[in-house]
Amino acid sequence: MSKLLGAGAISLLAAVISNQSMAASCPAAAGPQAGGKYPHLFEKSEYEQKYDCQLGFAENPAIAALNQRIGGNPELKPLAQRLPEEPLIIAPYQRVGQYGGVLDGISKATESGTSDLLSVRHVNLTRFSDDLATVVPNVAKSWQWNKDFTELTMNLRKGHKWSDGHPFTAEDIAFWYNHLVMDENVIEKPKERFLSDGKPMKVEVLDDTTVRFSLNAPKPALVAMFAQDYAQPFQPMHLIGKFHPALNPEADNLAKSLGFENGYAAVNFYYGQSDWKDVPTPLLKDKAASDRLVKAGFTAIAPTLESHIVIEDTLEGRRLVANPYFFQVDTAGNQLPYINEISEVFIGDEDIQTARLISGDVDYKSQAINLPSAPVLLENRRAGNYKVSLRPTISMATFAFNMTAKDQEKRELFNRYEFRQAMSVAIDRNRINEVAYFKLGKPTQYTAFDGDTTPFISGELKQANTRYDVRLAQRLLDRAGIKDTNGNGVRELPSGRELSLTIHYTTQGIPTELAEIVATNWTDIGVKTTLKEVTSDEYRNAQSANELEVLNWTVGRPLASIASNTETLLPPYDSFFGLRTGMLWAQYRDSNGAEGIRPPATVNAMDELASRFVQLQPGTEESNRIGQQIARRVVDDLFMIGTVKAVSPVYRSNKLANFETPKTSSYEYYRVYPYLPSQWFLQQDDKNLASN
Repeated sequence: MSKLLGAGAISLLAAVISNQSMAASCPAAAGPQAGGKYPHLFEKSEYEQKYDCQLGFAENPAIAALNQRIGGNPELKPLAQRLPEEPLIIAPYQRVGQYGGVLDGISKATESGTSDLLSVRHVNLTRFSDDLATVVPNVAKSWQWNKDFTELTMNLRKGHKWSDGHPFTAEDIAFWYNHLVMDENVIEKPKERFLSDGKPMKVEVLDDTTVRFSLNAPKPALVAMFAQDYAQPFQPMHLIGKFHPALNPEADNLAKSLGFENGYAAVNFYYGQSDWKDVPTPLLKDKAASDRLVKAGFTAIAPTLESHIVIEDTLEGRRLVANPYFFQVDTAGNQLPYINEISEVFIGDEDIQTARLISGDVDYKSQAINLPSAPVLLENRRAGNYKVSLRPTISMATFAFNMTAKDQEKRELFNRYEFRQAMSVAIDRNRINEVAYFKLGKPTQYTAFDGDTTPFISGELKQANTRYDVRLAQRLLDRAGIKDTNGNGVRELPSGRELSLTIHYTTQGIPTELAEIVATNWTDIGVKTTLKEVTSDEYRNAQSANELEVLNWTVGRPLASIASNTETLLPPYDSFFGLRTGMLWAQYRDSNGAEGIRPPATVNAMDELASRFVQLQPGTEESNRIGQQIARRVVDDLFMIGTVKAVSPVYRSNKLANFETPKTSSYEYYRVYPYLPSQWFLQQDDKNLASN
């Protein structure tokens, strides 16, 4: 070689080889200080520039085998063709992990208690960092607002792909909005958070990696809404769009050839008529149809951008495998996620769930672990090789009366403020705190906003009508016109009927101990109250059908959530999955008075406040002023009755590494989504179990 090249050429070649060698050795940064512009996050170019290196990439050795289990997925492409040109670099919490293993989890049932595991695999355009204050990139690489917050431009990652290898582009976002959310054949009524000033936004494609949201009024918290929302603002147009009659003239014929009634039936088969991802998948809805689709060259499950994709779905549980096209890598260049599979088992019985946790059969659980279970979990944590942390909650157990109940006489009573006030002061919140929460909570009134983190929520608002006062409750009930005329301890309605109530509840919503105390308190003031435990599906369906008289669930949201979505301020005050009252008020508003029951004037006043609130930058003086007016109206209306705001257990196996205990045990920031579960891994060496 030296005979063919001169000394200068040899020197230059050596320098190039040396530089290439240096460029190949990026450090595997990890730990609390690792991160670029945002904690634990780098863009590829940012990382390489910081360390003057060139990042190489590696894949899970099992990924080809996992890909073969995804029904209808094509043969796996090389890693270089699967990653975006600019993948998101994750600096792990503790250290670079190891591939393999199955994450074991528990849910109540399909569409019940499942957000724990949904949040593990979830992605959205943006994400809250683990400080729960900073919105950071995720699917979107960056974004820009115009000056008055009426135009949001989002930039995607070039080369990003769906789990079937098809390019993900801005078209998939526009398709989701224009042809699913805004098509009444798919979604009967779009959610308020996807509108602007009550009207559709304009979502348009500028190029493959750029999408623009044009609003009818300022909505500065829209980026934060994406960061905490379960709905993903993108759907695979390359698959679902083939069946959409507005996009494909042959959609109906194609769908019929595969056994569907028409194109929209196929769209809804994949999409589920909802942004909620926990409706039964095609595998559970119709296995035969799924098999036909795979045989015809389609995937059995709609492709995803999430870390894991469903491959099995039964009435007993789900199985998921790692997405071979996932867009995140660690600082050593390893494609995430580390964990091969997720096993989700459905266990509705709380005692059986607790037994599984005690035995160490679960790797992570937070949702629907009620605090009364904490002592036995803590007592057995060493034998079960797990940890239990108690974390503050944002929401709390909350009660409401059906303001549009089918029973006309009870409806009139529920709409009397004196009755609602009486039922609030009749609740012994200190007893609830002692029995259900081990004195770890605080009696608190429902104010809509999280009172502990929202600056304009005063102590007076949080304590309104929370002092236990039986005599006041009795006087208020007398004033409301319901008295015990025959002295048998049960008050009568004006018609002479005994006033009796049944609290239907599920342990996913509130603890049994709390429900028992409230039922006893109300019975003690002459309102005969009984309990009936039901499944969460039974509860939700009955609530939506306007069949329940007493409503209950854990309710409450942070300022960042309400600033972009005022759904919980207006009838029916939540979605299918929360606490809903005034169903016929909502029907009246939706039909412009053609159906339902006209709501009281306070509802229209709240609508005006809410519309103004979402147009303001959170934290500004004007936003705080309007927010306080909203909270005051919520407390004065007392449509919702708060109980005790406490702590809730977070359970995790000691073998689960890179786990950051959440600051709150809450659904409102979407569980563990802010805490980078894609970099969790299951340790194989026992020596590390006790230290993490």
